[in-house]
Amino acid sequence: MNPSTAMATVVVDELVRNDIRHVVLCPGSRNAALSFALHAAVTEGRLELHVRVDERSAGFLALGLARASGRPAAVVCTSGTAVANLHPSVLEAHHSGVGLLLITADRPPELHGTGANQTIDQRNIFGSAAVAVDFPVAERRAGLNPVWRGLVCRGVARAETGLPVQLNIPFREPLVPTFGEDWPDKLVGRPNGLRWTTSSAARSVPGNRVDFALPARTLMVVGSGDPARATAAAGVAAKAGWPVVAEPVGAAAAIAGGARVLRCGPLLLGTGALPERLRPDAVVVVGRPTLSRGVRGLMDRVPVYGIGDHPQWTDPQYVATHVRGWLDQDDLVHVTGHDQAWLAGWQEAEDAAADAVEAVLAGERWPTGLRVAQELVQALPSGATLFLGSSNPVRDVDLVARHRADVTVHANRGVAGIDGNVSTAVGIALGCGAPGYALVGDLTFLHDTNGLLIGPGERRPDLTVVVLNDDGGGIFSLLEQGAAEHRPAFERVFGTPHGVDLAALCAAHRVQHVVAGTAAEFKRALEPAPGLRVVEVRATREHLRDLHARLREAVARAV
Repeated sequence: MNPSTAMATVVVDELVRNDIRHVVLCPGSRNAALSFALHAAVTEGRLELHVRVDERSAGFLALGLARASGRPAAVVCTSGTAVANLHPSVLEAHHSGVGLLLITADRPPELHGTGANQTIDQRNIFGSAAVAVDFPVAERRAGLNPVWRGLVCRGVARAETGLPVQLNIPFREPLVPTFGEDWPDKLVGRPNGLRWTTSSAARSVPGNRVDFALPARTLMVVGSGDPARATAAAGVAAKAGWPVVAEPVGAAAAIAGGARVLRCGPLLLGTGALPERLRPDAVVVVGRPTLSRGVRGLMDRVPVYGIGDHPQWTDPQYVATHVRGWLDQDDLVHVTGHDQAWLAGWQEAEDAAADAVEAVLAGERWPTGLRVAQELVQALPSGATLFLGSSNPVRDVDLVARHRADVTVHANRGVAGIDGNVSTAVGIALGCGAPGYALVGDLTFLHDTNGLLIGPGERRPDLTVVVLNDDGGGIFSLLEQGAAEHRPAFERVFGTPHGVDLAALCAAHRVQHVVAGTAAEFKRALEPAPGLRVVEVRATREHLRDLHARLREAVARAV
């Protein structure tokens, strides 16, 4: 056994012992020893392997697998630019608190700085976004087995705290198995399949429990982040009689805590100045809300209490008066009084806003992004998972869809980019074992079409990808650059129409494709079915800005 094969065999064995269930592998030369070791482990039924040819897509696939399984997933690649292509998924994992193991094969030290092919300085390439663990070059000598295993355990322990971790492993040739001398000592792990090193450094519940006061007229806002934190905090809101505004990714956790989650909360906050009866005396922000400008505007005017990952709490406007890592039933002693009219007033406003939304949408010809979002969430089977693409899809669901406690919602909100959204959705569908759905825009879909590139020997997800195709960047129609005075420049540099035939693209990947031209066809297309399929809904951006303006005006009049 040669040194590269020995090290790769030990690394893969220790990954299994550390309960790494999913590994995404990208083909390459320098990572060949790892590829052989992974194939052997799969043959023995010890882990599940997913092979992909694009490292950027592979990184997001691993991210989705980690989100769905609740365990760190690993992605393995060769040296050079292959490593750099993982960077977008590393940033998303870092900012959303998802554990990833980035196992990057490297050239040995003597090749660095020599102009050797496919050789870059890839140690710490991800900077502060990932913890770096450097392996020594494997040599034929005794005593390296515990070093290799201990380094794997260190990496997994950090990934289990919700961090991306780079295991940078240099390999010397030969890179494929050879037959000859036995290894100088035994390459075995702990008895009974145990980890080499067991760590209790899992994510803890931050304390920082100092005295503070929460008024009776408090509003809670729940964004992305740890579901357990959101559920615990929502339990306080339920007992205190506070209304809760939750983004799609946090709604199910808030409902699980017993809170009253307002269906039209973002619209109510986005209509301008609130009526006196709805103005809070404080806002409790749980996790990381990123969608609503109304939420940000509200936080400028009242005391803000942040409940999130300490010390990286969410407060981009620097308005927080108090920050802590956790809020639960023990903190009810800090609530000053109980105002029964407070929650009742918000519930009345919610009902009025919901009626206004239905009236506006009923007058629109199908399809609009808002109506598609609303009907998709309503049609999902119980127990389904839903991935929401960045830009308009996640915002459309946030504005008009009903919250469902029986549907798990995911979205890449760490850095809110359109990188790898299809691949993340595929990973979630593969990792959760439930019917999977995704709602994405056309540019988001086209940006990650390699997510459809799944080899014939790979397990395919049960995933329905709904693509709202309005031929360009609809989100920009709703931003400042979508105003009438910018119309001469808008279409080319923001709207960016593409004219791509999505049916032909899907056919090239042998992925089922259907166009839903009516609401009835859309509903039928959403019926659960095995395999990967794309449902295209063709819309227009022409009146998008006007529709959203009329929606806000209708809600403002109603309340």
